[in-house]
Amino acid sequence: ETMILTKFSNNYNERQICLIDYLKSQMKPGSNFFKSKYIAKDTGLSSKEVGTNMAILSEICPEFKIERYSYSNSTTWLVTTPQV
Repeated sequence: ETMILTKFSNNYNERQICLIDYLKSQMKPGSNFFKSKYIAKDTGLSSKEVGTNMAILSEICPEFKIERYSYSNSTTWLVTTPQV
């Protein structure tokens, strides 16, 4: 696990690494929808931390295409794996 951290540490902070690992473990083929409050519950981050860092990852993380999908009672994120 240390290798993963070392590999990412230049690009991502600890919370972002936590979110990337979470997404990797939860992704199914195709489109995936995640609510900030459930990501927060599963990762121990606050909903605000999830929202802030998912927004940052949507700009800088090439492994996933992350889009804000809706705001009803908790931000929902649409996450897909870009086709290479």
